[in-house]
Amino acid sequence: MTLAEHNREIPSALMKLQLAGPSAAMAEDKLEIERIDARQPGFDEQLTALRARLSPAGNVVSDEGRQRTIDVFGEPLTPSEVVGRICQRVREEGMPALLEFSRLLDRAELSADSLRVSSDELAAAHSEAEPEFLQTVRQVRQNILEFQQQILHQDVTLRRDNGVELQQRYRPVERAGLCIPGGAAAYPSSLLMTAVPAQAAGVRELVVVAPPTPFGANNPDLLAVCAELGIDEVYRLGGAQAVATLAYGVEGILPVDIIVGPGNLFVALAKQLVFGEVAIDSIAGPSEVVLIADQTTRASYAAADMLAQAEHAPGASILVSWHEDTLDQVYQQLCQQVVHLSRSEVTIQSLEQFGAMVLVDDAEHACQVTNLIAPEHLHIAAADAESLLEKIHSAGATFLGNFSPVALGDYVAGPSHVLPTGGTARWASGLSANSFLRSGSVIRYNEAALAEDALHVRQLADKEGLTAHRASIDIRLEEG
Repeated sequence: MTLAEHNREIPSALMKLQLAGPSAAMAEDKLEIERIDARQPGFDEQLTALRARLSPAGNVVSDEGRQRTIDVFGEPLTPSEVVGRICQRVREEGMPALLEFSRLLDRAELSADSLRVSSDELAAAHSEAEPEFLQTVRQVRQNILEFQQQILHQDVTLRRDNGVELQQRYRPVERAGLCIPGGAAAYPSSLLMTAVPAQAAGVRELVVVAPPTPFGANNPDLLAVCAELGIDEVYRLGGAQAVATLAYGVEGILPVDIIVGPGNLFVALAKQLVFGEVAIDSIAGPSEVVLIADQTTRASYAAADMLAQAEHAPGASILVSWHEDTLDQVYQQLCQQVVHLSRSEVTIQSLEQFGAMVLVDDAEHACQVTNLIAPEHLHIAAADAESLLEKIHSAGATFLGNFSPVALGDYVAGPSHVLPTGGTARWASGLSANSFLRSGSVIRYNEAALAEDALHVRQLADKEGLTAHRASIDIRLEEG
């Protein structure tokens, strides 16, 4: 397991379970999910602590991860320091450093030639893929494309009567890098949710990086989707070294204009470091959902939604309700359902470390708490969900009603599932086709329009002491 992969799991220091294993959850009152009660003192402080747990601090690593850092770098470094060293060396040394980190961190013996997935490998993966899988890929691609094209920014032109013409133009970036995880599972959905919005925007060159693992760039299903989408530049690269390669370029690999896609802690920190050299979509933390429930909510549905988020491990699942009976019913469903999951043990760990059941005063209070958390996913499974939605101003993606589980957004609906986490939905947006666009203005004046606005330019130029600015107006009017 690589240093990057260690940090896909919840750090061992944070995994102090009250359970002996998944089977222990079958007993009542053994699933240790935090209860936060607005009727009890310390409510605000508990919410603040919960928010802090949802934000990636970037400095908590498992014991095994710490040892790997020492083995590779010769000293105990924080994840930020690890990322800084990796990115600096890739930038300064290029391909040799990249291959060295692939060997040390991913334990992959690669060469400059084998780094890139060949066209023959892509074609073979596509030809051997299950027809039903490819049909699903095509339908999902169409769903995403249809939605993303509808929301795409369009050029705007304003013409004034005095001869002024103003335009705002939107043009796609030339080259985009897509980071696809591959440590614990294969994620063809993440490829679809990053590549198709870029294609909707008109990006000409897409570059996929995925770890050199059976779940990453060596995964036939992932490669088949690349081929189906017409992506032929795919590299066996993971972690911070992949981000550095996309940002700076190395021999044989050109840099990109924007880097998008989910990843582990090291990917997130590397994206943060290279921002400014290139654009990025976000600095993502653990996946999260807030579920607003009332007495009409189906407890079995709500529990299933919380478990779906928790199985990301780490994944935060927070239930908010003003009905204590609803919290109790959902809790019982969690205990019953979790033991039947293939990832039950890590799901329990996520629930206990990042989950919460929050009793609030009323529906209004539920919306206030939700806006404070600003979750990646919000599921309003209460009666009159539409009116509650109007009170929500901070959520990455919102799902309304009992038959709109978050899994639909993860896989098929159309909006990208790459969304702001850790409270950043207060100011950040999810990935979309518009993320790949740059805007620029076009300004056109005729002589009469110039004369009309000349006085205002002179006034401001004189105030700022910029005589050349004034002169550039005057010379045209004097000689025109």
